[in-house]
Parts: sequence; C-alpha cells; structure tokens
Amino acid sequence: MQVALFITCYNDTLFPECGKSVVRVLERLGHTVEFPAGQTCCGQMHANTGYRDEALPLVARFVEQFAHAEAVVIPSSSCVTTIREQYPSMATELEERGGHAGLSRAVHDLLPRVFEFSEFLTKRLGLADVGAYYPHRVTYHASCHGLRALGLGDGPVDLLRAVGGIELVTLPNVERCCGFGGTFAVKNAAVSGAMLAEKVRDVQNTGAEICCACDNSCLMHIGGALHRQSTGIRTVHLAEILAAEEGDPV
Repeated sequence: MQVALFITCYNDTLFPECGKSVVRVLERLGHTVEFPAGQTCCGQMHANTGYRDEALPLVARFVEQFAHAEAVVIPSSSCVTTIREQYPSMATELEERGGHAGLSRAVHDLLPRVFEFSEFLTKRLGLADVGAYYPHRVTYHASCHGLRALGLGDGPVDLLRAVGGIELVTLPNVERCCGFGGTFAVKNAAVSGAMLAEKVRDVQNTGAEICCACDNSCLMHIGGALHRQSTGIRTVHLAEILAAEEGDPV
C-alpha cells in the first residue's frame, strides 16, 4: 500500500525520531511511504484556542497535500481528532466564505483514509505483531484523544503485548488525563500540575523503565516531570518501540 505520512508539526520540530520510526515499521511491513513536502500544521492549536481564521486555510492545505493518498498515517491522536471532528464544519465555512468550492466533499472523501498510527496497524491492517523486539519493562499511558475521541481501545496495548522481549505492566488509573491538554497546561497550570503529579505517581508505582503513549505531547508533559524528579524513567512513543528490532542498541 502507498501510505502518506503526516508527521505533525509537534513531532517534526521536537520528536523527529517518531516519524522515522513510523516509516521503519511501515516499510518493514512492505508498504511504501511518501512524505508530501508541502504539509504544514493541521490547525489544532489555532482552532482550539480561538484563532479560527488562522486555522481555516490549514484545512485546505491538508486536503491539497493528501487528497489522493491511499492512506494517511499520523502518529498523533490529537491531530487525527482535530481532522475528523473539526474539518467538516471548517471546510463548510471556507466554502461559504468563497474560493474553496468542493472542499467539503473533498474532506468527506478523505476522512475515511486518515488514521492514527496504531489504529492503522490494528484496524486497517488487522495486525498485532509487527516484528518488534524491545527488552524493557514498559507501561502504557492512554491519551485522552486516543481513548475518548478515537476509541483506540486495546489496540495500542495489543501491539505492545506482541513485542518480543517486552515486560508490559498495567498503568493504574490509565483512563486519567495527564493534565497536558495543550494550552490547558499553561492557562490552568495549578490544575494541570496536580493532574500530572497523580499520573507520575502512578507511572512510578508500576516499576517501569519506560512510559509509552501514542502522543508525544502527553509524553513531553509526563517526561518533564519524571526528569525533574530524577526517576530514571524514560518516555518513548509507541512507534519507536514498534520500530525496534532484535540486535538494535538497547
């Protein structure tokens, strides 16, 4: 299958290894990965903080870049949620403003081909074992957008269970938010910090070496606290674990 990678601005800027890992996994499975060079931001940050006028052109840009893709894979459940939940109404608004005839139809046609990374593996391809090997004690944090908006369910955990050498431990209160929520962590720092403290305590109680998730935004938030407390626990995106193979440096 020809797969188009939407890396997201967050991963592209701060976590480039995540994108490389997605490519490694998909190519190992026999797929061809393309990277449309004109891609930018999905508009999530703009739309969620009231900058709708700035977000609207990004909808048209995304469709322009990915309209002909057989499948679009995105290593971020929050970005996929924005695309699925907000793009239809935003495309309609752009059409009403003029100059974007047919955009609503293009969005409607494209959405069924847009997948979060783990979702693509489990629901589109029907896989669990992708040939990974990762000899570490790992716990999984379910991000809010993946858990509640996309309904990823046990998909990411099933992928982790199939990894060779892994010791997977359940995170207590896995359904709890880590407190990040984008600008929520800035605008409501005290509440965010309290939520983060609970999440970090739960991660530490697992005895895990690695805290894994499908969203690097959550992992940056959790990882910052783990680092400040000198816990020695690392945060690693699911794609990086699934990209690892026997013989890789551990």
